[in-house]
Amino acid sequence: MLLEEGKSQTTKGIWLAKCAEIEPCTIVMDLEGTDGRERGEDDTAFEKQSALFALAVSDIVLINMWCHDIGREQAANKPLLKTVFQAMMRLFSPRKTTLLFVIRDKSRTPLENLEPILREDIQKIWDTVPKPQAHKETPLSEFFNVEVVALSSYEEKEEQFKEQVASLRQRFFHSIAPGGLAGDRRGVVPASGFSFSAQQIWKIIKENKDLDLPAHKVMVATVRCEEIANEKFADFAGDEDWLQLEEAAQVGVVRNFGKKLSSLLDKCLSGYDVEATYFDDAVRTAKRQQLESKLLQLVHPAFQSVLGHLRSKALDDFKASLDNALGRGEGFAIAARDCTKSVMTSFDEGSKDAAIAQGKWDSSKVREKLHRDIDAHVASARAAKLSELTSKYEAWANLTKHLLSPLKLFLMQLLMIPGRQ
Repeated sequence: MLLEEGKSQTTKGIWLAKCAEIEPCTIVMDLEGTDGRERGEDDTAFEKQSALFALAVSDIVLINMWCHDIGREQAANKPLLKTVFQAMMRLFSPRKTTLLFVIRDKSRTPLENLEPILREDIQKIWDTVPKPQAHKETPLSEFFNVEVVALSSYEEKEEQFKEQVASLRQRFFHSIAPGGLAGDRRGVVPASGFSFSAQQIWKIIKENKDLDLPAHKVMVATVRCEEIANEKFADFAGDEDWLQLEEAAQVGVVRNFGKKLSSLLDKCLSGYDVEATYFDDAVRTAKRQQLESKLLQLVHPAFQSVLGHLRSKALDDFKASLDNALGRGEGFAIAARDCTKSVMTSFDEGSKDAAIAQGKWDSSKVREKLHRDIDAHVASARAAKLSELTSKYEAWANLTKHLLSPLKLFLMQLLMIPGRQ
């Protein structure tokens, strides 16, 4: 807009843009002026809403002031600041926003003289704001950092103005690092939740409802962390490595099953941690626990399959080793005891190999089932052995009976021979 056309509103509404070549990524929000004539003298609703919105979503709020307005009651936007401060006290919990007052068209009065006056005015506004009981003694510094800079007149000292603007721009590089303009910010919403957060804040402000930042922060975290958790769960369920491991578990015993599965679960949970790291701690942790629980429910059947295969293999191994021991002539009781001990040890090692770090799964029921199966086989083998021994004894007894009968007859006949009396 040309100066010759006169002064009028240059910004209408709220505009957002990414700052060029400033790290880390910084979004600038441009609000229309609070003293423009376009909306009319009595239409201050939007300027109050937009000012409150700016404080709710921004880490740094630049307040553009004309040098000669400092010390004046109305021109210095004191009524608006008072209204916004009051809304902050009523609706917000402390989140540490930086208020950067930019004094434009600085006169010959040194900044060292202007800044104390401005700070005093701001403190007076804060002191007169009605505060809820919880914040009766809360200092301004708990809610805000106050910074003051001055810019020369663009029309009168263009080069100096450009140098000062360039210097001011440098302060936005790494502004969230310790010591930066917003180095001690709190209640931060991550970039991935900014769009949703801004929409919800503006909706609530437009509806004139009380806004509780911690509750809002929790709401944003709940929505985004749940979305992230669902994405990670879906990714895991369709992961080729997991599908192959699951298929192998259905077929037979999988060596290093627990180590392989733990690695896949760690990868999934770590991915969630990275994307959700900046959201509310309590919500992030709760959603992580829910994700982990869903993952464990998904993979537990595969673990049970591996245990089932371990039990079947252990039982087969026991039967084979018992037969071999008995075939070598070992006593039944000793052979059964030694084979049982060996097979149960092997099963325990396999169970340990199948266990994962993320879940405290219990294999005791499968172990008990194996022990019962072994005991049943031992009882059956003992009965078979006894039956075999009994059959052998009866056969021997019958053979003895058949041999003794002719011998007895021969002796009787021998006793009856004459001369042998």
